[in-house]
Amino acid sequence: MDRPASNAYVGPMKMKKKDIEPFFEILSADLPEPKTELDYKNPYTLVVAVALSAQATDVGVNKATKELFKKVDTPEKMVKLGEAKLRDQIKTIGLYRNKAKNVIAMSKMLINEFNSEVPQTREELERLPGVGRKTANVVMNEAFGEATIAVDTHIFRVSNRTGLAPGKNVLEVEHELLKRVPKDYLQHAHHWILLHGRYICKARKPDCPSCKVAAYCAFKGKTIAA
Repeated sequence: MDRPASNAYVGPMKMKKKDIEPFFEILSADLPEPKTELDYKNPYTLVVAVALSAQATDVGVNKATKELFKKVDTPEKMVKLGEAKLRDQIKTIGLYRNKAKNVIAMSKMLINEFNSEVPQTREELERLPGVGRKTANVVMNEAFGEATIAVDTHIFRVSNRTGLAPGKNVLEVEHELLKRVPKDYLQHAHHWILLHGRYICKARKPDCPSCKVAAYCAFKGKTIAA
């Protein structure tokens, strides 16, 4: 799971409740149907891709899985491929040895306990090797349409910096988001906040002059155009 950035702003300012609706209205207008930037073919390849993305970039994972997913898209095919060959396929990704071990173990569990189907509940997903709460939330949201929020480093930072959902850890932020995000926007909130953090509200220097929701943000240290 991605760890919150050490420089993520956690302060007393909180986004006003009346500002949350227009905040998401603007983000949703730019991207009405957001999707994960990870490439996948089915729920199985999605859970593999998300598990591989821990402490790695989506771009890096997509490069590593491009050829892999052309041939391997079921637990049975992954087990047949084997751990050694999987390591070779994903060796450009950080922690690839441990990840390969987990993916093979996950695949075996899916075959033996879930009839080769990816389970749809958080409790069952978190039983799978290499799958934590963040990965489970992503799979539930992306593959099964559940209104979950997976708090990664971007979402943790944006939620604290803007005052949308301040929290000292990822679980606090997740619970606060589930309480504060309007129901109509909850389904895609995870993607909107993540993408906003990845491309606009960046860790080192937020691009406030280009931010369309700056008027609703409670961050005191807004940047100005050069």
